[in-house]
Amino acid sequence: MLKNRSVSVSYMLMGILFCSCLIISNLLSVKLLRITDSLSISSAIIIFPITYILNDCIAEVWGYRKARLIIWMGFAMNFLCAAFGMIAVALPAADYWVQNEEHFNFMFTLAPRVATASLAAFLVGSFLNAYVMSRMKLSSEGRHFSVRAVVSTLWGESADSCIFFPFAFWGMMPPVELLKLMVMQVVLKTAYEIVMLPLTCRVVAFVKRFEGTDVFDRDLKSYNPFRLGDL
Repeated sequence: MLKNRSVSVSYMLMGILFCSCLIISNLLSVKLLRITDSLSISSAIIIFPITYILNDCIAEVWGYRKARLIIWMGFAMNFLCAAFGMIAVALPAADYWVQNEEHFNFMFTLAPRVATASLAAFLVGSFLNAYVMSRMKLSSEGRHFSVRAVVSTLWGESADSCIFFPFAFWGMMPPVELLKLMVMQVVLKTAYEIVMLPLTCRVVAFVKRFEGTDVFDRDLKSYNPFRLGDL
């Protein structure tokens, strides 16, 4: 029983990187980058797609159960970051820090709204990504990892963007610009996944050989994201 609940160093390191990338992306998401006069994107684009690549890797090597645990850990760490940020905002600043307080508070005052939007979007997108990856792996008998990685990311990123951006930025920009931002995010994040595929495939192949495991979710009783006891 204990053996079934143990985790490897590779799994632990991927989980840590997953949580770190998620927290960093939420902090970066409050800044919009100018692409053209009529188009902007969130600066989280530089790191957030890595969470989906890691999600693909974890679901592919260790299965949906282990991916589910990491997704919830990412949520918990994201919540802690936002909560402690708000505590820091509420505490009195030193006299010589007053001129910097406005900028610090801007970052973390937006954090609850961004974190709430990110929470809903992240959970739906990440679980959808892991679900599609798992089901496609079963139907393809483990073949065509590249196709599965791109398709699962496209589903996950689309759901993520459709939830996150309206929730986080509604009222802060025109609806048309918001729609452009959502579409551009999905396109760029999926393109990011495609560009990184050669590296992702090599990492997955190496981890499978190193760990001596390649999990298929044939005995999985439920894809319910709340069945945390089923590891």
